[in-house]
Amino acid sequence: MDKIGILGGGAWGTALAAAATQAGRDTLLWAREPDVVAAINQSHENTVFLPGVPLDTGLRATNQLSDLADRDAVLMVAPAQYTRTMAAQLAEHLRADVPLVICSKGIEVSTGELLSTAITEAAPGHPVSVLSGPTFAAEVARGLPCAVTLAVEDEGLGAKLVDALGLPTFRPYLSSDIVGAQIGGAIKNVLAIATGVAAGLGTGENARAAVITRGLAEMVRFGAIYGARRETLMGLSGLGDLILTCSSTQSRNMSLGKAVGEGKSFADIMAERNSVAEGAHTVDIVYQIALEKNLDMPITKAVYRILKEGKNARDVMDDLLARPFTDETQ
Repeated sequence: MDKIGILGGGAWGTALAAAATQAGRDTLLWAREPDVVAAINQSHENTVFLPGVPLDTGLRATNQLSDLADRDAVLMVAPAQYTRTMAAQLAEHLRADVPLVICSKGIEVSTGELLSTAITEAAPGHPVSVLSGPTFAAEVARGLPCAVTLAVEDEGLGAKLVDALGLPTFRPYLSSDIVGAQIGGAIKNVLAIATGVAAGLGTGENARAAVITRGLAEMVRFGAIYGARRETLMGLSGLGDLILTCSSTQSRNMSLGKAVGEGKSFADIMAERNSVAEGAHTVDIVYQIALEKNLDMPITKAVYRILKEGKNARDVMDDLLARPFTDETQ
C-alpha cells in the first residue's frame, strides 16, 4: 500500500494526509474547495482548515475524484452525513478491491445506519475498516504522538494498513470490532457538547468528571443495541476519545457546547463556523434511537433539548441534576 488517498480536506483529513506522508507513502488529498487545494500545493499549508501547520512538500492535493483512481487505499474523511454520497461517487473511479477506511465520526441521520453500512451499500465490494481514537488534528499533523484504534475484520488487511500508516508517533492498535469503534466516536461527540455546556455554565471540574463518567455509561448502553463490545468502548476509540474531546476546547464539539453554555445561540455559533461539529448532527438520530429502544440517556437528551428544542441551558442542567438518585450500574 504505497499510494494512499485522503477524501476530505478539512483539518482531520489534512492531518491524516500529513501522517501518511510522514510514513513515506505517496499521498494524495482530495478536497472540494479549490482554495484548499491551491494552498496545499503552492504554500504547503491548509490555510482554511489547519492554518499555521506546515505540511510536507511531498503531499499533493486535488479536487478531481478521478485522480484517486490509482490509490491502494482511501481514508474517508468527509463529514459523516456526506459519507454515503461521497463513497458512491468515489467507487466509480476505484478498483473494486480498494479498501475504504472510515475516519469520520457519526451516525447517518437520515437512516440511523452506521457509516460502515452506508459505505457498504454505496460502494459494494470495497473492504471497509475504521480508524478512530483520541486525536486532535493539529497535533497529528505536527507529528506529536498519538494512538488510535484500527478496526478491520480481515487480519491481513489490518496488517497492511498498519504497515502503511503506522509511525512511532502515530500508533494504530488493531481491533476486529468495527461497530464498537464507530459507536465510541459518534457518541463521544454528543457527550463533548454536554461537557462544554457544563464548562460554559461554570459548573466546575467535578461536574466535567461526572458528565464524562455517566456519559460513558450511556455510550456502553447505546453500543449494546448494535453489538459493540464493551472492551472496545473502554479503549482508545471509546473512553480514550471521550476523555480527550471532553477536556479541551480544541474539540469543536466541546467548544460548541461551551459557547452555548455561555449564552450564545446555537444558530449563531454554527453560522460563524467553517468546520463541522459532528455531535450537533449525531444527537438527532441518537436521541431518536434512544426513544425507540427505551434507552435511558439523560445527558444525550439534555443536549438534544438545548440544541434542537432551544431550551435554556441552565434550566436543562438543573433538570439533569434533579433526576432521582439511582444505582451506579443503571
